[in-house]
Amino acid sequence: MRNIHLAPLNVPFIRRRQTAAVILWIISLPATLCIFFILCTTIFFWPWIIAYSLFALFDIAPENGGRRYSFARYATFWKWYADYYPIKLIKEVDLDPSKNYIFGYHPHGVISVGAWTNFATEANDFSKKFPGITCRLLTLASNFNIPFYREFLMAQGVASVSRQSCDNILKKGPGHSIIIVVGGAGESLSARPGVYNLVLKRRLGFIKLAIRNGACLCPVFSFGENDIWEQADNPEGSKVWKFQKTLQKLSGWTMPLFHGRGVFNYDVGLLPHRRPITTVVGRPIEVKKIENPTEQDLLEVQKKYIDELFNIWNTYKDEYAKNRVSELTLIE
Repeated sequence: MRNIHLAPLNVPFIRRRQTAAVILWIISLPATLCIFFILCTTIFFWPWIIAYSLFALFDIAPENGGRRYSFARYATFWKWYADYYPIKLIKEVDLDPSKNYIFGYHPHGVISVGAWTNFATEANDFSKKFPGITCRLLTLASNFNIPFYREFLMAQGVASVSRQSCDNILKKGPGHSIIIVVGGAGESLSARPGVYNLVLKRRLGFIKLAIRNGACLCPVFSFGENDIWEQADNPEGSKVWKFQKTLQKLSGWTMPLFHGRGVFNYDVGLLPHRRPITTVVGRPIEVKKIENPTEQDLLEVQKKYIDELFNIWNTYKDEYAKNRVSELTLIE
């Protein structure tokens, strides 16, 4: 039986504050849903619920960059959140604010914690490190069907990952950029400590998007993203794996069977482990604008992108992936 290591009673307040920030982030989705359903049980709120539901139904903001608020992104709360792991952001070069960028984020991890922290908040001063670049983290359009939670996402500058949304953002003007977690839900099933398996070979959609818009491609790699949660074994072909893949096909979501630590122990629970995440923003790849790129055009740009991604890995792996159990691998 696994030994349970309890957290000491004399944990410093600053660490308790960091843990509280992570807990609030994790429960944000179920909490907003609960509030909505509780309001639905009270007749007094029905007119407002109906009005809000109609507003959300016809709201085009998720397809146009969301409703980004500085007070939400700059909240001190996010500093506490980032310090829990801790998470840090490294840039290799300055980015020209007169250009547009498509940042490709790797690996997906269980919930893409590094992507959220560095691009949906100012916890690590993205805007100061990359002045003139307005970057929006993209997520599934279905997330904007969740009452109240959708407002939380958009306040952080999160938008839909649909093609229309991507085009709308990139056409807003110089500096307007997007970050896409390229591996998607399928890659989350491979997220295990020390393992860096990427779903990338067949992901050409974001490459095509860059070429059609003439946007620079910028690979982003987060060392430690896969380390913060453990995941149950789900070998390909197993019943668990088949269930997870079926769920992904039906909803676009997956259900990684993950676990981490608890509030009062270090071994059992849903909280992520306190393990560092280091996000490296690589060198941008210049892309020539082509309205209708051929497959050869896509593959040529993809090769440059993969080469730069591996360059990031080889440069930083011995410093930030010391406990890796395998090298960076493209599995699909």
